[in-house]
Amino acid sequence: MGAIVADLIQAVEAADSKGAMVVAVNHLAATRDVAAIPTLITVLGYNNPGAAVAAVNGLAALGSAAVPALLEQIDGYNYGARAWAIRAVALIGDPRALPVLLDTAKGDFALSVRRAAARGLGNIVWSLLPPDQAATGQQEVLAVLTTATQDPEWVVRYAAVAGLHSLATTLVDSAQQTPLILACLQQTLQQDATPVVQARARLALDALMG
Repeated sequence: MGAIVADLIQAVEAADSKGAMVVAVNHLAATRDVAAIPTLITVLGYNNPGAAVAAVNGLAALGSAAVPALLEQIDGYNYGARAWAIRAVALIGDPRALPVLLDTAKGDFALSVRRAAARGLGNIVWSLLPPDQAATGQQEVLAVLTTATQDPEWVVRYAAVAGLHSLATTLVDSAQQTPLILACLQQTLQQDATPVVQARARLALDALMG
């Protein structure tokens, strides 16, 4: 660990107000140094949304290097910290987070966390998996996102549509799954009661069919 990162970690630990904490975490996150990962993860458990956002962005910028530590800690978190951690892994798109994102998109009680998970399922970098594992994972994602287009909350439905759009561009078995995605998007366009969700479905259809 370099001296600068060590000093910035100490600044986070010594912060004596919420504002000072946000500033300190932003400075630490900006280093994009893997040595910052444990401290950034710890910040997720603080009752400080501004600092948590900065920590999530810092962890996302570090990418796959942050995923093992996030997944190792995720089940032991209090709910608030777990929700922030899910946002982080959703932004990163590492397939090791797939089980957590699938479970969260299916059943988390917080709409913002379901939304983040749905978007995260669309962000998975499938090229990191062997083709057979990617194909299986994509089947699971397709099933969960299709269900999520019926979520009671429009923000989750919107995220599910965006996730399906992204998924459609990375399919291993496109011949079988693309028609299912298009059919789901068509149904959303025709039946969803929220104009912005309809518009997102139309955008996806235009892009995929154009």
